[in-house]
Amino acid sequence: MLAIFKSKPLLDEALAQQLIALFGWAVEHFDVDFFLKHTRIVEPTVQDFPDQVSSVEQMAHTVFARVRDYAGLQHWPIALLPPQQMPMQQTFPSFTLSGGLRGEHVAVVQQPALPIALSYNPNQINQPQDMVASLAGSLAMILIHQVGKLPPGGQEYLPVAADVLAVFMGFGVMLSNSAYHFRGGCGSCYNAYANRQAALSEAETVFVHALVCYFKPQYQGAKHLKPHLKSLYKKAQKQLRGIIKSSPDPVLLALEERSRVALPG
Repeated sequence: MLAIFKSKPLLDEALAQQLIALFGWAVEHFDVDFFLKHTRIVEPTVQDFPDQVSSVEQMAHTVFARVRDYAGLQHWPIALLPPQQMPMQQTFPSFTLSGGLRGEHVAVVQQPALPIALSYNPNQINQPQDMVASLAGSLAMILIHQVGKLPPGGQEYLPVAADVLAVFMGFGVMLSNSAYHFRGGCGSCYNAYANRQAALSEAETVFVHALVCYFKPQYQGAKHLKPHLKSLYKKAQKQLRGIIKSSPDPVLLALEERSRVALPG
């Protein structure tokens, strides 16, 4: 009888478990040591993005450099090119890393003839959070390609997996804030070409972001979310506490144990 007063979880159980499985895949294959010791929750602040820019191209390059470094890919052979210079087709270069997968101590054993070419959307000049999220998603896809481990569900889940991995790398605030765009308002205010293509919904992205922040308790995960997402974040936190408390998942259990002794991110 009192069940009518219980709040519904943010996501249904099956979907929540799918996202947790993808998070576990990221933990297993994409450098959990870097995640625990160095991953930060990147925020849309002048502290995280202090650079002053004077052009679209300069903005793209400075944002890319910050995103690449926060992701721990600063030594990977990746080059940002303007859209007009992007090759029509490119073959993913073969290269080997030493010193781990991500972080400042990683080195490329042998540089490929050509770096991985990555571009940006100039329409996002006035939507920098979309630009950050888009670049983070592209870097996540590059990571997946290099590591060669398909996500649970296989090839068709790659776009969703890339979003989950981008959140795992610390970009959950930007991915959550750019997961949906209101299409109303004045015609001159809305630019469909500036919006990133999100594979996860707002609620799904916030859920994964809250899961990452569960293991990064030094951060206030909801602080820079859009106002309407803060309530979703609280619901995600409540749902996750219940799941993790009773979960037999060895990945979650091991990560919770390790996160207690990990260095601050």
